[in-house]
Amino acid sequence: MDSIRRATAARAIWEVVRGASRPGRPGLGPRLQAFPRMLRQGMSGAYPYLDTRRLGLAVLALCYLVSPVDIVPELFLSVLGLGDDALVAAWLAGAVLSETEAFLGWEHRDDGVVDGELPY
Repeated sequence: MDSIRRATAARAIWEVVRGASRPGRPGLGPRLQAFPRMLRQGMSGAYPYLDTRRLGLAVLALCYLVSPVDIVPELFLSVLGLGDDALVAAWLAGAVLSETEAFLGWEHRDDGVVDGELPY
């Protein structure tokens, strides 16, 4: 059951990632590279737009995904039990992608470049 759970979560994440890779937007690589910078600058106060509530929810979501305890157990509700994991995984991936996109835009504007294309 654990492998099915992981596969369902991976599929949900892939759907979010695929939707975020539109032309003119940063790709997955630049977003993942920006994540540690965003955390460092957000915690130091240099990046004032880091949503700490959302960051806290993301930590809770990650803990929920790796925890063996489930709100809706797969053992009793099979497909419905996988749905909650997929929903949490999709939200987590979407939150990381949107926060890093906002951070990359802020970084780009902070470099003094306001007009024109973002260098992704």
